[in-house]
Amino acid sequence: MPGPIAWLAQIPPVTRTWLLLSLLTSLAVHSHLLTPLQLYSPASLSLSSLLTTRTITTFLYFGTLSLDLMFHLFFFMRYSRILEDSSFPAQPAAYLWLLLQSAVLLLLMSLTPLVNTPFLSSALAFVPIYVWSRRHPSTPISLFGLVTIGAPYLPYALIAFTVLINGEWRAAQADLMGCAVGHVAWFIRDVWAREMVGGKSVLTHPPVALQRLLGDV
Repeated sequence: MPGPIAWLAQIPPVTRTWLLLSLLTSLAVHSHLLTPLQLYSPASLSLSSLLTTRTITTFLYFGTLSLDLMFHLFFFMRYSRILEDSSFPAQPAAYLWLLLQSAVLLLLMSLTPLVNTPFLSSALAFVPIYVWSRRHPSTPISLFGLVTIGAPYLPYALIAFTVLINGEWRAAQADLMGCAVGHVAWFIRDVWAREMVGGKSVLTHPPVALQRLLGDV
């Protein structure tokens, strides 16, 4: 049985980095080195504050140690890993670009008065889950060994489970945001890119500088 280091080495780079930073952030809060107030992205976020560290840490903090935290981390790590391995093999820049575009959309959505969620980590974690589910429509998924559903229904089943364990639909607000942004990401890459003429664009492919930085080219 591989040890923790060997297990981490098997996870593709973008997912591995995101997972480690999220665990370190939660550990820092649990150890009182940081407070949630120092991490969240405020609703009053303005364009002039987009470069602050809070616009990064809001995607890294999944909350205090709880069943909901373990639930989100498990499914995020599982399907982010599968998506990066299957759709972006040896292309960390392409996968990171999908996540960066999704993060920007989520930050813009958080500016609207209808959104009341300071942390966007769960929302961003739902993006790879949604994209993977749309790219594998015929794959059966077993939920906790109790019921089997088609992959396209996985995001909605997870949202229902979030509502169930929290007792209110507002708990799934971030997950719903992730589904919406995930649908945009999937549509741009798998529908718009196929139907539209014109070749590659910055919407579907990362900038050359990012590809060179991460070794895609």
